[in-house]
Amino acid sequence: MPADIDLLIRPEWIIPIEPAGVTLSGHALAVSDGCIVALLPIDEALQRFRPRQTLDLPGQVLLPGLVNLHTHAAMSLLRGYADDLPLMRWLSERIWPAESRHAGPDFVRAGTLLACAEMVRGGVTTFNDMYFFPEAAADAARKVGMRAVLGIVVVEFPTAYAADADDYLAKGLAVRDALNGDPLLSFCLAPHAPYTVADKTFINIATLAAQLEVPVHLHLHETRHEIEESLKQHGVRPIERLHRLGLLGPQLIAVHAVHLEAGEIDLLAREACHLAHCPTSNLKLGSGIPPMSSIQSIGINFGLGSDGAASNNRLDLFREMRHAALLAKGVSQNAETLDAHATLHAATLGGARALGLDGRIGSLLPGKAADLCAVRLDEWLIQPCFDPASHLVYVAGREQVTHTWVEGNLVMSNAVPLQINISELLDMTGLWHTRLTS
Repeated sequence: MPADIDLLIRPEWIIPIEPAGVTLSGHALAVSDGCIVALLPIDEALQRFRPRQTLDLPGQVLLPGLVNLHTHAAMSLLRGYADDLPLMRWLSERIWPAESRHAGPDFVRAGTLLACAEMVRGGVTTFNDMYFFPEAAADAARKVGMRAVLGIVVVEFPTAYAADADDYLAKGLAVRDALNGDPLLSFCLAPHAPYTVADKTFINIATLAAQLEVPVHLHLHETRHEIEESLKQHGVRPIERLHRLGLLGPQLIAVHAVHLEAGEIDLLAREACHLAHCPTSNLKLGSGIPPMSSIQSIGINFGLGSDGAASNNRLDLFREMRHAALLAKGVSQNAETLDAHATLHAATLGGARALGLDGRIGSLLPGKAADLCAVRLDEWLIQPCFDPASHLVYVAGREQVTHTWVEGNLVMSNAVPLQINISELLDMTGLWHTRLTS
C-alpha cells in the first residue's frame, strides 16, 4: 500500500550535495511534515508514495536551499548609500553616522524584510545575520518564513541599541531566551571584529560560546589595516591574538579571512575553524582576495556570504558562487580549483556545517528539513546545458530561481515571494530612502 506524503517533486535533475559530485536525472524528492522522506527514481516513487500534491519541474534542477553565511540584513536599506570607499572610510564617514541617526527596531525590521524578500527570490533559505535589534530581524524572518541565525552583536562603544559590551550581551541573550523553541531561529555570538572588541570581552564570549554551544561569528583579517593596527596595539596579528584568548575552535566562523599567512591557514585548520567567504564584498571594498586554493586544499570548511547590501550591493548567492569559483582559479592559476560541485557545496552544506545546522539542512538526505530551491535551466538565453552543476555556478542567476521551500513550506512560487506584498515593500523602502537622504 503506498504511503501518504505531502509532496512529490519531479524535476529534470536533482543535485543532492551528499553524496558529493552527484547529479541525478529521472529522480523525485518525497516530502512530508516538512522533512525529506526519500530521494529515489521516479518509477519507484510512484509505487511507494501517494502524494497529496505532485509538482513537475521539467527543465529545472532541484537542490538544497542556499545558505548565506554572512550578512547584515537590515543594511539593505543602505544599498548604494556609501559606494566606492575603502572599508574604514566607508564605516567611519558614512555607515556608522547613518546608523547612529536611523538604526532602531523599525529600521531593522524594514531592512531585514527587504533582505529576506531578496534572498528568498534568489533561492536562499537560511541567513546568518549580524546586526542590532535581533528581535526586529526575527520578526521579519518569521513573516517571510525564512530560517535565520541571529547574531548577538557585541562592540565596546555605545549605539542606539546598547551602552557597552555587557549590555549588548545581556540584551542579545534575553532575545535568545525569549525566542527559544522557534524551529526556524537560532543564535550565534557575534563580536564585530578584533578592532572593536576588547580582550576581556573576547574571553567572556569564548566562555559563553562553550557554555551555550553556539557559534562565534566575527570579521577577521579583512584588511591589511586591521592587521597593522593589531600589531601596533597588541604586538600580534589578530588571529594569534584570538588564539591566545581561546576563540579559535570549531565554534568560530571567521568572516572574510582575506589576508592569511601560511601558518595562519595551518592554525585555522588545526583548530577546525570555519570561514565565511564573501568574494563580492571583498572586491568592492578593495579588501583583497583570500587564498581559497590553500584553504580548500588543507580542508578548512567554508561557506559563502553576501555581506550586507551596503557593501555588495546584492544578497545574491549565485553571484557569490561565480565570483568565488573564478577568483580561486585566477589567483591559483589552476582551473581545477573550486570546481562547480565544490562551489555548490560551499553555498549549501559548507554554510550549514559552519552554523552547526548540517544535521538539519544543507543537503537532500532523508530526515533533513525540506529546505529547497528549484532553478530553471531551460531558458533560451542560457542554452545549451551540458552539466547542470556547472550551469548553476557559471551560467544561471537568481533570476532563474522559480521555487523556494523552507521546512516543506513554499515561500516562493513561480518567482514570486508568497508572504510579502511587493507594493507595500516598495512603499516602505521609499519612506526609508526619504529619511536617509533628508
